Amino acid sequence: MARAATKTKVAAERREKLAGLSLEADNVRLTPAPPATRLSLRAPELSVNSVSRALGVTLPQTPKTSAKAKSGNRTALWLGPDEWLVIDEDGADLIADAAKAKALHAAVEVSHRNVAILVEGDGAAACLNAGCPQDLSLVAFPVGACSRTVLGKIEVVLLRTSETAFRVEVWRSFSVYAWDFLSEAARDA
Repeated sequence: MARAATKTKVAAERREKLAGLSLEADNVRLTPAPPATRLSLRAPELSVNSVSRALGVTLPQTPKTSAKAKSGNRTALWLGPDEWLVIDEDGADLIADAAKAKALHAAVEVSHRNVAILVEGDGAAACLNAGCPQDLSLVAFPVGACSRTVLGKIEVVLLRTSETAFRVEVWRSFSVYAWDFLSEAARDA
């Protein structure tokens, strides 16, 4: 008599890479950002309005800019002429929202690929500038500015969230390096 094979589904549990870490230096505070959903988005200019409506946030068209949704905690960051990173801090299903667009686009869920580190305090810009060559002064990099850049030897996406705060998006595989780098820089900032 043959036995039927049973399949057991095991849900993949996402572990937060930097969970439990925090650093409080003289004028810089580092904390891992809470989990968020993220979407890597590509769309030609003719599709921007349709995709913006579907996502509920106007995709910015100007370099180094971001846009916040009118409701919720969703932000679209301009990364290139046809490329954005969309972050939803409420954990919404960005793929389902993007699928509502009636225009050509490519959307890839990258929530498991990225983690974010919040760098806050009067020394936040100086801390980041220890490994980032960009001018992070308020004049050159105002609140809402974003950029794909480098931090030490890795690529990151920076978003200035207030006059003294930044969100650093980094690939999970480089997150410990980014944390260690920023921790050392925070002590000197």
